[in-house]
Amino acid sequence: MFNFLRSWLKNSLMAILLVTIFLGINTAGWTPSSNAALPSGNAITDGKALLRYALPIDNKPVRELQASLEDISNQLRANKRWGAISKDLSKASRVLDKPSQILAAVPEDRQSQAQAWLDELKSGVDALQESVKVKDKEQILQGRNKLLNLVTQLEESMVKGFPFEVPAEYSNLPQLKGRSTIAIKTNKGDLTVVVDGYSAPVTAGNFVDLVQRGFYNGLEFTRSEESYVLQTGDPPGKDVGFIDPQTGKYRAIPLEVLVEGDKKPTYGITLEDAGRYLDMPVLPFSAFGALAMARPETQVNGGSSQVFFFLFEPELTPAGRNLLDGRYAVFGYLTEGKEVLDKLKAGDKIESATVVQGIENLVEPQAA
Repeated sequence: MFNFLRSWLKNSLMAILLVTIFLGINTAGWTPSSNAALPSGNAITDGKALLRYALPIDNKPVRELQASLEDISNQLRANKRWGAISKDLSKASRVLDKPSQILAAVPEDRQSQAQAWLDELKSGVDALQESVKVKDKEQILQGRNKLLNLVTQLEESMVKGFPFEVPAEYSNLPQLKGRSTIAIKTNKGDLTVVVDGYSAPVTAGNFVDLVQRGFYNGLEFTRSEESYVLQTGDPPGKDVGFIDPQTGKYRAIPLEVLVEGDKKPTYGITLEDAGRYLDMPVLPFSAFGALAMARPETQVNGGSSQVFFFLFEPELTPAGRNLLDGRYAVFGYLTEGKEVLDKLKAGDKIESATVVQGIENLVEPQAA
């Protein structure tokens, strides 16, 4: 699958980009504005940030707080622009000076904990301002990461139920109504992955169910291409996917892509075939360690157990646009273990995969 796709992508990259530019220019006057949560500008390449932006919440102040803290790493890379970092922290501090605007989005039974997080964020931002004064880059990065973890918890506390109904035709498949964290032990080290059922409940649910069954334990990575993909999930024997022991049949998973501004995912069709060339998925292929469902080249609904990590090749990832987006379904991101993932090759092995958080969000299939 991927050898063909890689060749096709590289050969058609320029043509598609030209078409994209042409369409962008000619539709600018009448295309409706997007309600996307992702900010405009450069493509986000941090999986944790993408997961935060993908949460189904609507609170402008907390998004402003998040964006200000996210931007700090960009400024540190840009020749340590201390003034810009101080400005980011000042913006964050102003948001935190009005906690009621954030608390308004938090259910009443969670507000006490949310207030404690806000207090910790306020003191943490003040402490970071002191680190900026002495230009301590490492301390700033560590402090920023700690604060963004608090923002994640705060934003997660704002989620009120599952945001949409999954089509009834997929009730025979496991679904993830929330998020789960998966710990993967390999022969070269450990990986941590967060899978997002808010954006891809069927795809993520299938993966979490297979992890719970121990399906991936002992499986090898079967395909690796440097700076491109690392694939696993092909069971021993002639089968290329999961055979459900209850039905004796191949469990097929539909292509499932939630587009920015949409209220629910698109199923069973690529965005290209749907004529949505310019639309961006909520979970894009812009981060090292994006986890996606593999499938036969010509069968959009033919995925099962085989998954792949995207290893981020800039040639295939122009800013804000990716040629894999909308053709394959991302359902999670690597959050820990980047150095390990970078070392894994075909022939390496998954020793175990375990759900360490969020198993309560897995909904078992309904009996036919």
